[in-house]
Amino acid sequence: MCVMCVVVLSASSLLAGDWPQILGPNRDGLAAADEKLADSWPKDGPPVIWQRDVGGGFAGVAVAGNTAIVFHRVGDEEVAEAMDAKTGTTKWKAGSPTTFSSGSSDDQGPRCTPIIAGDRVFVFGAQGTLRCLDLKTGKKIWQRDTHAEFKAPEGYFGAGSSPLVAGDKLLVNVGGSRGGAGIVAFDLATGKTVWQATDEAASYSSPVLATVDGTKHALFVTRMKTVSLDPDTGKVRFEFPFGKRGPTVNGATPIVLDGHLLVSAHYGVGATFAKIGATAADEKWNSDDLISSQYMTPLVQDGLVYGIHGQERVEDSELRCLDPRTKRILWSKPSFGFGTMIAADGKMLMLTTDGELILWRTDSRRYQELARARIFKSTTRALPALSSGNLFARDSRTLKCLQIGPTK
Repeated sequence: MCVMCVVVLSASSLLAGDWPQILGPNRDGLAAADEKLADSWPKDGPPVIWQRDVGGGFAGVAVAGNTAIVFHRVGDEEVAEAMDAKTGTTKWKAGSPTTFSSGSSDDQGPRCTPIIAGDRVFVFGAQGTLRCLDLKTGKKIWQRDTHAEFKAPEGYFGAGSSPLVAGDKLLVNVGGSRGGAGIVAFDLATGKTVWQATDEAASYSSPVLATVDGTKHALFVTRMKTVSLDPDTGKVRFEFPFGKRGPTVNGATPIVLDGHLLVSAHYGVGATFAKIGATAADEKWNSDDLISSQYMTPLVQDGLVYGIHGQERVEDSELRCLDPRTKRILWSKPSFGFGTMIAADGKMLMLTTDGELILWRTDSRRYQELARARIFKSTTRALPALSSGNLFARDSRTLKCLQIGPTK
């Protein structure tokens, strides 16, 4: 019998309803059990509690208590900014110089979502600048210039893998070529290097933690592989090829369900479903036809996978419900668009890259749409955050706080 649990962020200050990192409290896109969503919205969409201008970037918002952190580019600085979550009022700002210029003309801002752990917040800039800041004041506690220190290439889109807290360590997909620094663990308190492992280049996928049959795994999708490491020591537990050379990306976060691992990408890579073992992954299937997500992370509900099959700029991308054990596509919704998803209260929210917010009921039999509204007019790639009935969503110019929970 497999005993599996996904390891959540352990920080005594986190409260029910917090969204302290990419993809929420458990890093799987699932909101807390007590998070509720309205079944419908007004004609013009969910009520806007507040909105404000922001700089460039695709970094999502992190929320803990009454503090929301946005990480954006303002001029020649990457700025971590703390706001009052109820009003949007600035509490503090902490900037760091940047000269980053993306190979894409879309945006020059940071891509990685901040992570809040205890009384600290960690931000990872597009040029590999890793900073630890005091959550209350924004004061810098430590900084590492990872790309320079570990000789990591800047990459076409810059650094895009959001760091992961594992106990007293911060794990980062640095992609460095110096001394096996593909993945590096930093001490949370001091920023000192604890261990470094693999020669793998970095991807845009963010890692996760899981414990299966008593064995702890830090699961990374790198540029060309899926890798499991012991988060305490950096010892590689297993790895397998995953990716293709050329103009491709690995961007979706690994998902874990019932002791199995599902990783997905587009560009002919497809998805791999494997049983997680202490020292090996037992592949159950690999397919480019079942689920092939460019960078949107699929979500799991009741053992079923919900995700986008396709690519952002391809019109025929489909929303699918997949049973990974039987390889059955239970239903699909053609030409659905592309975006990022959150699951809560038996429903799913999707914010599309076109700025449309869609709500549907989670159902293994069919797609049941409940509401739809356009909340942005420009390209929207940052992952939204859901906290205490409020949705924090941004495009490259505006951050909005929307009332998405039931009317009180």
